[in-house]
Amino acid sequence: MTWNTGLSGKALSIAGINAKYLRVMAGPGTGKTFAMKRRLARLLEQNVDPKRILAVTFTRVAAATLVKELKELNIAGCEKIQAGTLHAFCFRILNRREVFEFSGRVPRPLVTFSKSGVLQFEAAPMLEDIRMEGKREDTKRIRAFDAAWARLQTEEPGWPLEAEDRLFHDSLIAWLVFHRAILIGELVPQVLKYLKGNPQCPDLTAFDHVIADEYQDLNRADQVLLDNLSSGNAVVIGDENQSIYRFRYAHPQGINEYAAGHPDTIDHDLDECRRCPTLVVELANQLILNNHPGSSTPKLKPLAGNPAGRVHIVQWQSMEEEGRETAAYIKALLAQGNYKPRDILVLTPRRMIAYKIRDELSSQQVSVHSFYHEEALEEESAQLVFVLLNLLAEPEDRVALRYWLGHGSPSWRTGEYAKLRAYCEQTGLSPNEALKRHSSGELSIPGTAKLLQRFKELQKELAQLADLKGSSLVDRVMPPDRKELKILRESVLPMVEEDTSAREIIERVRAAVTQPEMPEEGDFVRIMSLQKSKGLTSQVVIVTGCIEGFIPVHPKDVPDAEAAEILKEQRRLFYVAITRASEVLVVSSFAEIPRQLAYKTGAAVHGWSDTVASRFVQELGPAAPAASTGAAWKGRGYE
Repeated sequence: MTWNTGLSGKALSIAGINAKYLRVMAGPGTGKTFAMKRRLARLLEQNVDPKRILAVTFTRVAAATLVKELKELNIAGCEKIQAGTLHAFCFRILNRREVFEFSGRVPRPLVTFSKSGVLQFEAAPMLEDIRMEGKREDTKRIRAFDAAWARLQTEEPGWPLEAEDRLFHDSLIAWLVFHRAILIGELVPQVLKYLKGNPQCPDLTAFDHVIADEYQDLNRADQVLLDNLSSGNAVVIGDENQSIYRFRYAHPQGINEYAAGHPDTIDHDLDECRRCPTLVVELANQLILNNHPGSSTPKLKPLAGNPAGRVHIVQWQSMEEEGRETAAYIKALLAQGNYKPRDILVLTPRRMIAYKIRDELSSQQVSVHSFYHEEALEEESAQLVFVLLNLLAEPEDRVALRYWLGHGSPSWRTGEYAKLRAYCEQTGLSPNEALKRHSSGELSIPGTAKLLQRFKELQKELAQLADLKGSSLVDRVMPPDRKELKILRESVLPMVEEDTSAREIIERVRAAVTQPEMPEEGDFVRIMSLQKSKGLTSQVVIVTGCIEGFIPVHPKDVPDAEAAEILKEQRRLFYVAITRASEVLVVSSFAEIPRQLAYKTGAAVHGWSDTVASRFVQELGPAAPAASTGAAWKGRGYE
């Protein structure tokens, strides 16, 4: 098979055209991966050195799948293509050029996740130590720092301009340097800084072809880096209507404005949805046009000959009933024999709904997995286990020690820790070594009594674990009867053998929670957030929790203009979710929620506890089926 076997139309043009800059506007399910794969096949068949091709993909799985499918085409050299995520590529550059060593930085990633707009776990004591305006505002500053302080598409990545940003930048860098750590999002700015100061760096001319997928989800720093690496030909692929990473300063207008900054850009579009049934395409089109006032031009077109598909819009009485009955519907689908667990994808804006569905299915012996990578470390007891394993493997891990010393205090014992840090910076001792000597009476650090007590508790814990390995170590720190440690235990136990060291265990756990991937194989029902569904396809898609306050969220204390942009992104998120379906789409909501739970989760209520179905359901247009009560739908045999 040659690169153009069976190709025609737009896919043939995209795969075959030679252009300095090529921009492909590709809607959901329109075959962008297929076209990109064939373009790469053409380059390899024309004897382009595969090592001089960089393919930037959204996930590591996407990169592996791309290379796998090229192999299936019998394209020689495809495994040598530099395919992967932008962050992974940056990590390789920094390691290969020994930038970490020369800059005094250490590539120890900070393990963190966001909850209610605030960075958690290992970032929690950091936020307390460098506090300026409060945790939420400081988290926003860290996101801007990750984007090299380019919050807007028009801004050039580089040094922070505002005085407060500069002060925060200095404090953050000082904290990371002292604790010998790096933020995952910091990798791109680090590479940009290195390349700017080293114009003779061979990485600047290493690639003749750069292909970047999901360009709309890149921030300005990412985009500038790709420009620096594109010494030959560049292809950017994306869709403004699928941009869902505003929190990290991604801008959907970035792909729209690409041609303005890249003269002679050649444009192609893919707007014929091959994945979705024609009814789903119609509903998705009606929905997303609300982001384009005054426009009636379809953003997505149905593929001629595709079936209409089945769409159900249902409302249950309560969130509890929605979880229980969604599981019952899935059980009924499986009983009919037309679908297997792997054919069903459940998307929900709140994990409590996901867990209810997951537990209901598990109790009915249905194979199911939920994909919330941060859930493994959300419980404090799981965080302490992670930290303990870290310190067992590497006693000098300063980030883990900082967490342990501050745990249990609302202030993370910031005052005492500041004294310890100042002492260490003055003497050159590490926090671990300083506390060891303090504990033995060799030296004294005034004002650190509570830190010393926590350190002594740590030494006792580590002594009890020192001789354990493998499953014996896992059983000791994550007993099978500890429910709150179940997720963490399940994430690591399959990878552990009898002689697996603490260091190996912690590295595997860290990879699992910081580099989560959606497995493409496995016969189980998949449950995840709407955001994590990007790039997936499923025969049956069930979107639950579709109420105001959940999807879309109702931001508080933000300017009207920002609220409007958040609403647009939430609409894009819903658009992404419903276009995962290739046969059946179910859009589900519930009518009431306890007022206290509504306050906790952000659900919008009127009266005492009545919810309002998401406005996005109404925006699906006149072709959408009438909403039905869950009981009536079930009574009709789910038809």
